[in-house]
Amino acid sequence: MGKIPITLTINGERHEALVEPDRTLLDVLRTDLGLTGTKTNCLDAECGVCTVLVDGLAVNACLYLAVVAQGRAITTIEGLAPAGEGPAPAGALHPLQQAFVDHGAVQCGYCIPGMILSAKAYLDDHPRPSEAQVREALAGNLCRCTGYQKIVDAVLAAAGRMAAGAVAS
Repeated sequence: MGKIPITLTINGERHEALVEPDRTLLDVLRTDLGLTGTKTNCLDAECGVCTVLVDGLAVNACLYLAVVAQGRAITTIEGLAPAGEGPAPAGALHPLQQAFVDHGAVQCGYCIPGMILSAKAYLDDHPRPSEAQVREALAGNLCRCTGYQKIVDAVLAAAGRMAAGAVAS
């Protein structure tokens, strides 16, 4: 199979890549671009650790073809924190990231990038969710370390902070 030149916009930056048509976005992010915050696990869209945002929607990068991502805005966990724009200083965490720290929702941390990005996509459309809605929104993300309560608490706290406009989402 021949390789295809593609241009990806990841975390606001353009990246050129030469990829096989069947190569996943996950593989290109991790192997070619060194963005290892997006994790590898099941490779079957069952666990959610590979979740990234494509045009603001949560997708499983393990099944999403890199060629399909061309022309779309991709956000990984590395690009979620503010870059010193608006009221947040450079190096500040996104409200979701900060809430996960504040609520002890990180445990081993392996599933957290996918959890945070799934939560971000959901909160963008549902800024004031109930606990049940958060649990449903995160149902595609598995965590082996927690009972999910701290994760749900963190998402609800971040939702409140984001809705109050403390930091731009």
